[in-house]
Amino acid sequence: MKKIGIMSMQRILNYGSFLQAYALKTVLEELGVEVQFVDYHVGKTLISDNRQNTKFQRIFMKVSEALGIRTSLKNKLSFINYKRTYAKKYLPMLEIGQKYNYLPELDVLVIGSDEVFNCIQDNTNVGFSPELFGEGCKTDYLISFAASFGNTTLEKLELYGKKAEIKRYLSHFKSLSVRDENSILIVKSLLGKEPQKHLDPVLVFDYMHQCSRIPNDLRLDKPYIILYGYSGRITRDEAKKIEKFAQKSKKEILFLGGIQHCKGVFKDCSPFDVLGYFKNADCVITDTFHGTIFSIINHKPFFTIVRKSINNSYGNQEKLTDLLNTLKLSHRAVEKVDHLERIYEDIDYSNVEKIIMKERKKAYDYLQKNIVG
Repeated sequence: MKKIGIMSMQRILNYGSFLQAYALKTVLEELGVEVQFVDYHVGKTLISDNRQNTKFQRIFMKVSEALGIRTSLKNKLSFINYKRTYAKKYLPMLEIGQKYNYLPELDVLVIGSDEVFNCIQDNTNVGFSPELFGEGCKTDYLISFAASFGNTTLEKLELYGKKAEIKRYLSHFKSLSVRDENSILIVKSLLGKEPQKHLDPVLVFDYMHQCSRIPNDLRLDKPYIILYGYSGRITRDEAKKIEKFAQKSKKEILFLGGIQHCKGVFKDCSPFDVLGYFKNADCVITDTFHGTIFSIINHKPFFTIVRKSINNSYGNQEKLTDLLNTLKLSHRAVEKVDHLERIYEDIDYSNVEKIIMKERKKAYDYLQKNIVG
């Protein structure tokens, strides 16, 4: 049986990273191969962040940020405990242990999905790691699948002097697959050839029909709106408007993945439970890539807040704009949290499903060709 490795963001503590990793593992196992997750050595960040030089400093900063969110103390403490216990509770579901799996002997190494190529950023849990571009891997067959440069752009690669190095790494891939136009532009510019484009694994694997781990009956005691995002990234002004909308609609706000500056209920639950809560939500407001996908696969009314990248600040524009354009849902993108009642305008999910089915076949064909031969 062929040994296939996946090098992804599987140890990053958020639901999107987990569910995309689980999806790709499941899809590959359907092809009749043995699958294992492969770890990379964290490198030094190219963008320095003096606030979080050590693990202790990072933890202290994150706890301080959580305590500063304008929500209930119960939510704050529950969120801190969620982060503290996440790895122990949920990584075993991916068959990932405490021991890191570096540089195993493999028949094929798949880099992706998620922002594995996002090398110009300040996340000290990732840093700049050449291994995320396949450097040093013990296989002659290296491919990527739905990989993303995130908000790393050609301009940033030029600014930080990494264009030639990244070009050299990418030239070693037998086949390149990315998930967004920004990543296509970078690969095309560096290598002179266009990579294939595929949907994120959470869309490729049919979670809502094929995953038996998703509960059907998870819900709050009254109708609820899911507010999904990293803690505090929904601004105070945005949160205030969303809170007023929920009160006017007589709905609860459910926080998943992070807590925000408003009244609501935070749930510490498994990644599969998250999809269960999305399934029974009234609507969704998010500023994340996977929060948008969770809304789509559950056919929910949703708005996605799109934020531009300014200098080295966080931005989601590159990946979210492309995702929504691909699925003909660009009208669900908002830059300002206004006129929230329009969230209930009809979405033609029958057309969205046709697009997903077509793209799903493309993804399966690509993996079949490169994994099985």
